[in-house]
Amino acid sequence: MGKVLRAIPVLLGALVMLFPFAWTVVTSLTPDGTLLVSPPDFTPEGAGLDAYRRLLEAMPFWRIVFNSAWLAVASTVLQLVTSSMAAYAFARLPFPGRNALFAVYLATLMVPMQVLVVPLFLEMRAFNLVDTYFAVLAPTVASAFGVFLLRQAIAQVPREFDEAAVLDGAGHPRVFVFVILPLIRPALATFAIFGFIASWNAYLWPLVIIRSPEFMTIPLGLASLHGQFTTEWNVVMAGSVVSVVPILILYLFAQKHVIASVAQSGLK
Repeated sequence: MGKVLRAIPVLLGALVMLFPFAWTVVTSLTPDGTLLVSPPDFTPEGAGLDAYRRLLEAMPFWRIVFNSAWLAVASTVLQLVTSSMAAYAFARLPFPGRNALFAVYLATLMVPMQVLVVPLFLEMRAFNLVDTYFAVLAPTVASAFGVFLLRQAIAQVPREFDEAAVLDGAGHPRVFVFVILPLIRPALATFAIFGFIASWNAYLWPLVIIRSPEFMTIPLGLASLHGQFTTEWNVVMAGSVVSVVPILILYLFAQKHVIASVAQSGLK
């Protein structure tokens, strides 16, 4: 009985969290979809996939999905590489000013993207990189949050593993690749999800740096569906549903690593 009582708040919380997504799906299937129905009608008449067909006709949607997908994957991989290497240096390599440098690096987390947009744009323009894939990707190569998260994970790995590998003749590269990385897989998977979602949902920087429709990402494509006077909400919701699916698939595959990371690190 106690387990049932504890499960009720969890179930209610899950229903509250799922309600917006369910309403989004229903609106995308409604012929005259609107967000102003009160209460929401979850059994609309004439439900169908017409909004998805109109979405594909309104823009090169699959090209936009491809742009977002490969940029998100590339950004995530690059952040995993740079953040894990920096985290290993901060956690395992003694050098003068290590803690001070780490504190300064963490302080960059307090600098909002809005402050960096203008200098980043001027830098990209100086190198003639405006309206290119590289310009969208460059600011996401490194992540202070990723360095912090992975450093904490590496710090929890007993140094005895490193010492045993060193006794076997391994240097820092081999210790990093064959000892540390396998032991922090849950943290790497957790950060991969965060990095992928951040890149997939990025709006401000692509809006500033992208000019050509062929480089457009999903957030920009969805924003372009809003008309000046009217908006076809079922088409917008159809695009939103498609944009959420990859994130759900990614989380379903990586959820066990996320749970393991939370259990090991004590993150709330």
